[in-house]
Amino acid sequence: MFSLLKTRSKARKPAPPEMRTLDVAGRLMPLTIKQHDRATRITLRIEPGGRALKMTVPKGLAAREVNAFLDRHQGWLLTKLAKFSTDTGLRDGGEILLRGVSHRIQHSGSLRGLTEVVSTGGIPVLRVSGMPEHVGRRIGAFLKKEARADLARLAAMHAVTIRAPIRSISMKDTRSRWGSCSSEGNLSFSWRIVMAPPSVIDYLAAHEVAHLKEMNHGPHFWALCGKLCPGMDEAKSWLKRHGSQLHAIDFD
Repeated sequence: MFSLLKTRSKARKPAPPEMRTLDVAGRLMPLTIKQHDRATRITLRIEPGGRALKMTVPKGLAAREVNAFLDRHQGWLLTKLAKFSTDTGLRDGGEILLRGVSHRIQHSGSLRGLTEVVSTGGIPVLRVSGMPEHVGRRIGAFLKKEARADLARLAAMHAVTIRAPIRSISMKDTRSRWGSCSSEGNLSFSWRIVMAPPSVIDYLAAHEVAHLKEMNHGPHFWALCGKLCPGMDEAKSWLKRHGSQLHAIDFD
C-alpha cells in the first residue's frame, strides 16, 4: 500500500516596505512604499498630520512606474501639503491649544521651573521654563500629563456608568487612531486630544470605554457611545475637521 505525501510550499513573506525621502518642492517627506498582492492600482495618501506619505502599489510594479506616478502627482501633493504649516509656533510669543482654548506661550527665562497655566491681563498663558530650544519638548510633556489626568477621570466615570472594569490606561502618540481598547480592558489614548475642546476629549473617553462592552463598531456600540456622550456627533465632526492639525504639530 502506497501513500502519496504532499509537501506544502512555504508561504512567501511579503516584501518589506521600501523607505525613501521624497522632495516635494523643497519639502522633504518620508515615504513608505508597500507592495500588496491584491492591489490593482497605485494609491498615495498623506499620513495624519501631514508629516509622512504612504504609497501602496501592485506587487512587482516596476520602479520607473512608481517614479512616474510620483512625478505626475507633485502638484497634487504640493496643494494638499500646503495646509500643513512647517512652523509649529512653539516658541516664546507663539500659541498652543489646551482644551480647545488658545494659550500664549511665554518663556519664563528661568532654566528651572514647572510648565504652568497662568493668566496675564485676562489672557490664558502657558509659562514654560528651561532652554529656549527645549520649549516644544516641555510643552509636549505638559500636555501628556494633562491628557492623562483628564482621560483617566473621564474614562473612570464612564466605566462606572456601564459597570465595566478598566485594567490600565496609557498615553501614546499614534497617527492612525485616537484611541484603542484591548479585550483585556487596556485603554490607550493619543495625548494630543487634550488640545481639543472638553466635549471632544469626553467623546474619546466614552468611545474607548464603550468598547469594554462592545468590541466592534456595530449599532449597539454606537448606541452605547451616544448614551455615554450625547454630543458624540458634534465631537466626531470636530475631529474630522481639525484632527489632522493636532497631529501636524512637532513637539520635538
